[in-house]
Amino acid sequence: MIISKWPAAAVCGLVATLAVGLFPPAAAAADEPTGKPAPKVDLVLDVSGSMRTRDIDGQSRMTAAKQAFNEVLDAVPQEVELGIRTLGANYPGKDTKVGCKDTKQLYPVGPLDRTEAKTAVATLAPTGWTPIGPALLGAAEDLAGDGDATRRIVLITDGEDTCAPLDPCEVAREIAAKGIHLTIDTLGLVPDDKTRRQLTCIAEATGGTFTSVQHTDELSRRVTQLVDRAADPVVTPVATEGAARCADAPRIKPGLYSDREKFAEHRWYRVDVLPGQELRASVSIGADRAVNPDYGVLLRAVTVHGREIVRGSEAGDGRTDVISSGLRYPKPPLDDEDDTDVKPAAETVCLQVSNAFSAPASVKTTPGLPVELTVDLVDSPDEPSDLAAFGLGRGWWLLGTLALTGLVAGLLWGWLSRLRVVWRSN
Repeated sequence: MIISKWPAAAVCGLVATLAVGLFPPAAAAADEPTGKPAPKVDLVLDVSGSMRTRDIDGQSRMTAAKQAFNEVLDAVPQEVELGIRTLGANYPGKDTKVGCKDTKQLYPVGPLDRTEAKTAVATLAPTGWTPIGPALLGAAEDLAGDGDATRRIVLITDGEDTCAPLDPCEVAREIAAKGIHLTIDTLGLVPDDKTRRQLTCIAEATGGTFTSVQHTDELSRRVTQLVDRAADPVVTPVATEGAARCADAPRIKPGLYSDREKFAEHRWYRVDVLPGQELRASVSIGADRAVNPDYGVLLRAVTVHGREIVRGSEAGDGRTDVISSGLRYPKPPLDDEDDTDVKPAAETVCLQVSNAFSAPASVKTTPGLPVELTVDLVDSPDEPSDLAAFGLGRGWWLLGTLALTGLVAGLLWGWLSRLRVVWRSN
């Protein structure tokens, strides 16, 4: 009996050792007060009659929105002050003047009581009009004050505004012109082309994003990302213009850049990488209009002579409005024997951004698709083994360790099973 217990203990010890090695405990971060005003987010939810439509995962759009809101409210960072505003939630009649004033603050912007906010959302039922313009004006008022605070409106709707002539796109431009640093992000629930165009215009007016949503989990995930972004604001992209070839490309430094790229176009940028540095780059291209299914994005790093160093690519099939890819290129440090008095020369790396988008004949292809390019230079690991860090899951070390773990555990388990059979037979 003692003999049969030893292999089990060995297996447990081996697994525990490997678990500690592969997944070290995360260091606790101390919460330090920053002294900055709390970031504020106002979620604006469409509760108009069309939200009864049942085309999101077999349930109504309203049910999907409520489910997503419950998940989002559970995940709101503690430092974020959040509010909820509705549009079309109260007036079911046909009077335009009344219907176009139907927007109300359901939960005030401030410290979040999750139970109270969920209860308020649970009472909503699809009712009336779609006064997006008035709702945006109301949300801007909800977020007034604290000029230095990060402020974000997240609009969730399934249709275009029904309260013309108050154009919500013009409302967004007016909000942006006030210089109050308020960003509007829009999410369209199963949007048609008109809704897509209007929501894209609203978002672009304030530097926000538009996302098309087809499923409940997509809605929950995207709203959570946007709320988190308010807590950890993204740096404003620097406008740049890529070239048709590397020799003419702009030389860029670490940072976030925006550009526009024509359909099926290649654009080039240059980055200087010193020995001992690692280049990390990623690119995102947004489909801000109707496009044909099956598309892709390619990000390549090549030398000035055209030799490919590394590439990253991603393909899509029309289920998302943004497609991204990235790459990493570690440049080895100089040998210790090299003359340290001589300043090391930087290598010029050419970054190529290409897309494989196409559009229906009725869709305008100008201006080009929006591009966001992120470039970073960090210290390259001193040892090759560090490039295969377990936490990053890169290289052959992780694969080899997992294979060895499986082999050893399998052998020990087989030995244990055979010993048990022998013990029982005796």
